[in-house]
Amino acid sequence: MNTTVTQIREPDAFARLEALLPHFAARAAHHDRTDEFVGENFAALREAGLMSAAVPRELGGDGLDARGLSPLLGLMARACSSTALAYAMHSHVVALAAWRWRHQQAPVEPMLRRVAQEQITLISSGGSDWLESSGIARRVDGGFAIEAVKGFASGLPAGTLLNTSAVYDDPEAGPTVLHFMVPLSDPHVTIEPTWQAMGMRGTGSHQVRIAGFFLPDGAVAGRRPRGLWHPLFHMVSMIAIPIIYAVYLGVAEGLRDEALAAAKRRPATRAQIQLLGSLETELAAARFAHADMLFASGGQPGPATTNRVFLGRTNMVRALMATAERAFDVAHGAAYMRTGPIERLFRDLQAARFHPLQPHLQQEIAGRMALGLDLDSPVS
Repeated sequence: MNTTVTQIREPDAFARLEALLPHFAARAAHHDRTDEFVGENFAALREAGLMSAAVPRELGGDGLDARGLSPLLGLMARACSSTALAYAMHSHVVALAAWRWRHQQAPVEPMLRRVAQEQITLISSGGSDWLESSGIARRVDGGFAIEAVKGFASGLPAGTLLNTSAVYDDPEAGPTVLHFMVPLSDPHVTIEPTWQAMGMRGTGSHQVRIAGFFLPDGAVAGRRPRGLWHPLFHMVSMIAIPIIYAVYLGVAEGLRDEALAAAKRRPATRAQIQLLGSLETELAAARFAHADMLFASGGQPGPATTNRVFLGRTNMVRALMATAERAFDVAHGAAYMRTGPIERLFRDLQAARFHPLQPHLQQEIAGRMALGLDLDSPVS
């Protein structure tokens, strides 16, 4: 698709999305039931020019940062959780590149313009790699040969480029993580259909196998020591995590609305009022935690911002899980039935547990920050 985004879109991203939401909602149960990727929804997002929502306006996009993308994702999640999560995984890669273009003059303009003009989809394997990365980069003439298996790469069936990494055993610097893009159409790349999950069943979060892909020296986007905190990951934490968790807030809000509707179909009792009050309280805690993450996303990347974002992530997940439990209590037996949306939304919300950083890793950061320790300094 070579049509420029300015030829196919209305001025406002929210208006373009709202026209699509009834169709997303109508298909959500089907995708959950069949494990089928939300391909029609991604085609509609491309046609509406929404793959470039996070591309700067100067480069042809809508210019939405984490705070602008979050309400968009919340609306999308209420209609179809899987579409929102897969779209968030694309959008956070674009938003990070846009931040680096604006604040660091990083050489990412050609890629951002391509997203705007062609409405391509970027896929990330970062959540399953994090600081350690995985896969092998072997030195060959003019570059590296890449061998890797990457899991949980959401949106793969619609993907154009995979944003990933592999480890090069540098004879001088030691284990070094190389960051790069891989065209998913490359013959050395295979998508293995492994995604059969409790929830978020339509995200197409399959496994990618890379076997013998040639990475030229000039295509290496970044290098860093393996296993150590690097400025790149402070940027990822600041931008990607609030964007991803906007989806789960939207799912929780949809779950609350469905539980409330079920409660209103029965006479009010004191116990029911108490349960609803508890649900409202837990959901408010999730909103407060996410709002603080978004506030942090407007700052500067570094240990303090990373700590604040992941404090919010841990507290938000606690509140989200409590919200899900209260919604089940409020709706009673209706919540257990697969014929209604509550059971599906409950399952979709459980995926919030698995994104970086899990509580034990987050708490180590918080403890180090409290003691004034460097994030990578050895301790006894």
